[in-house]
Amino acid sequence: MSSDDRPLPEVRFLTVAEVAAVMRVSKMTVYRLVHSGELPAVRVGRSFRVPEQAVHDYLRDAYVEAG
Repeated sequence: MSSDDRPLPEVRFLTVAEVAAVMRVSKMTVYRLVHSGELPAVRVGRSFRVPEQAVHDYLRDAYVEAG
């Protein structure tokens, strides 16, 4: 079995609208994050799909302690 035959880990992709709902921001904000490269995404046709883990990573890295 070559390395090309190994199954890919299962990745859950979210739509821009789903990412916006999770992050509680507008869809336009999500598009800006994708276009700036801050949030990785895959283009499927004319739309984008964002790996769910990338959203969690972004939020974790963007977290700021208040005070």
